[in-house]
Amino acid sequence: MPVELQPSEAVRIDRWLHAARLYKSRSLTQTACAGGHVKLNGVSVRASHLVRVGDRIECVAPSGRRDVQVLALADKRRSPPRARELYEDHSPPPPPRDERTVVRPRGAGRPTKAERRSLERLRGEY
Repeated sequence: MPVELQPSEAVRIDRWLHAARLYKSRSLTQTACAGGHVKLNGVSVRASHLVRVGDRIECVAPSGRRDVQVLALADKRRSPPRARELYEDHSPPPPPRDERTVVRPRGAGRPTKAERRSLERLRGEY
């Protein structure tokens, strides 16, 4: 069982983001910090910056833009249910996905090779 940190303590932001499961690995977290994709209280920070309870973190994670408020500190990776206890999520909902449907006129017969390839490209199979 991970050791709980005291509220007065602080944790490196790359370790906290990894423990909260916002990024898959610490190296991805460090790369995001170096690229300016992680902001702490509105300011871009390096991976070594310290996080405290009550801080607001905005980041561009692989799952999309995230805006979270730190509720607890941890420096070790946790299970998904326990990781969600570390923060309160204020992220905007993701934009609706565009429905990509292909409608062929009825009775048009089999698609030609060029039509089939364009359909595969549209579906992401090509």
